[in-house]
Amino acid sequence: MFSHIQLGARDLPSMIAFYDAVLVHMGLTRMPEHNDSGPAGAGWRLPGQSWPQFFIQLPFNGQPATWGNGTQVSFLAATNAQVDAAWQQAIALGGKDEGAPGPRPQYTTGYYGAYCRDPEGNKLCFVCLN
Repeated sequence: MFSHIQLGARDLPSMIAFYDAVLVHMGLTRMPEHNDSGPAGAGWRLPGQSWPQFFIQLPFNGQPATWGNGTQVSFLAATNAQVDAAWQQAIALGGKDEGAPGPRPQYTTGYYGAYCRDPEGNKLCFVCLN
């Protein structure tokens, strides 16, 4: 299990708007802003839970953010409908299709997933394990 995942962002306001609109379909809400002495960013988590967390942030080293080849962030959904809604919203907001929603029995029984890239190229997966 992880405590948090953090991705760099180049256009922070646009990326916050993207993730606000997409992650609501996964039941995640943006956390209140706080000053942790680091660069500007935003984080999301499940209501009523402190962890795990997902963050986007300007890079600490001041260099432009880049996506990682072979890196993927996967969000666990409670239903196939959540997978569909999150993926459709991501595509509508400029995400790139990397695999439409559907069953993926080659991964495991009951795996239903969808894949895309966010507007800055980070690979995302939305998955429900039925």
